[in-house]
Amino acid sequence: VQLQASGGGLVQAGGYLRLSCVASGRTSFSTYALGWFRQAPGKEREFVGAISPSAGSTYYADSVRGQGRFTISRDNAEKTVYLQMNSLKPDDTAVYYCASSYSGTYYRGHLSEYDYWGQGTLVTVSS
Repeated sequence: VQLQASGGGLVQAGGYLRLSCVASGRTSFSTYALGWFRQAPGKEREFVGAISPSAGSTYYADSVRGQGRFTISRDNAEKTVYLQMNSLKPDDTAVYYCASSYSGTYYRGHLSEYDYWGQGTLVTVSS
C-alpha cells in the first residue's frame, strides 16, 4: 500500500481545509481501515481519527471529537480518504499523515497498529 496525502496549506484561524489521501497498490482499498494523525512541531505524533474499511464507522480523538470540527470520510471507488477540518485553530498547525491498518483495534489510534504511512502534508493555521 502506498499512500499520498495532499491538501495542506496556510489558512487563517476559523478557516477550513480538506485533506485527501490517495492509495495505490495491489491490495484492495476496502479491506483496510484508514487513520489520520498529526505531528506538531516539537511534539509526538498523535491520533486524529479513523474510519472503518466499509466507511460505516468513524472514530475521533478526544481532542477533536467533542467539537465536531473534523470529519473523516472515504471513497472506496476512488481509493481516497478525506479529512475535512473546519473552524481551524492555530493549535491545529501540524503535519498531517494518513495511514492504513489491518488491525481490528485500529480505532484505538495506536501508531504501532498502522502499517503504511503517507508522507504527510503541512497544515499551518495563522492567528
